[in-house]
Amino acid sequence: MFIGAHVRTRGGYLNAAKTALSIGAKAFQYFPMNPRSLATKVVDRKDANACAQLCVEHGILSIGHAPYALNPAADEPEREIMVNLLKNGLDITNACGSVGLVVHFGKYTGKDPLQGYKNIIQCLNSATEGYTGASFILLENQAGEGSQLGLTFEEMVQVRKLCDSPEKIGFCLDTCHAFASRLWQGTDWAELESKGDQLDYLPHLKAIHLNDSVHPWGSRRDRHANIGSGHIGISNFQSLLHSPYLRDIPIVLETGTGRDGTHREEIAFVNSLLERKCEDDSCILR
Repeated sequence: MFIGAHVRTRGGYLNAAKTALSIGAKAFQYFPMNPRSLATKVVDRKDANACAQLCVEHGILSIGHAPYALNPAADEPEREIMVNLLKNGLDITNACGSVGLVVHFGKYTGKDPLQGYKNIIQCLNSATEGYTGASFILLENQAGEGSQLGLTFEEMVQVRKLCDSPEKIGFCLDTCHAFASRLWQGTDWAELESKGDQLDYLPHLKAIHLNDSVHPWGSRRDRHANIGSGHIGISNFQSLLHSPYLRDIPIVLETGTGRDGTHREEIAFVNSLLERKCEDDSCILR
């Protein structure tokens, strides 16, 4: 399986891929541009192509993560900025050979939630118009902290279906967000998997953010914990990890680093969960 972690791009995209390789990761996530800015970035084609080549040589999958301020649900005055960021991010992730660009579903503070959904669809349509690359826009489910959008499979599937180019859009499932928003109880993966298949969500799942939750189920709080250190439960992660829908996609940790300043130990721990049973949640990363 393609298990890895978020890594820094200090030194470039190729260096990010080398970092992933050095810690035993088969997948990694990176920020294509400044995560706390709305500024676009000039693509270093040579660096991006070298990143793509290294990943091919070593069988590594990658995903980019859009800036935190990128809000597809923003109203029209800000839409051009969001569209430009999406296009820039897709350009970079495509050049790096990445599966896709992870984008938070969006927050809308207006009185009519329906307008928020319309804004997302219009933004995605503008961003994908004329786009011919292989990298997807990956809509990420939200925890419900500060927004009531993007909490269910139904709304994410419907937004994708209503886009002009749904084939250019996929999904990234964040496990902490799913737990916080009440989408996933932890113990009910089999039921959620069946629902996700029937609704046509899981067939378009392209990436996983593998995070435990600091807070209990239904908290609506987005606070990631290391696997085995939160409220979700090791046996519940095992159920999810054994899903056939996770076999060929990047599974990325967005958690705190270990004693050596990397995710090497946690990646090895997650891999070990595929080989043993932890029925009483006694397997905990030390």
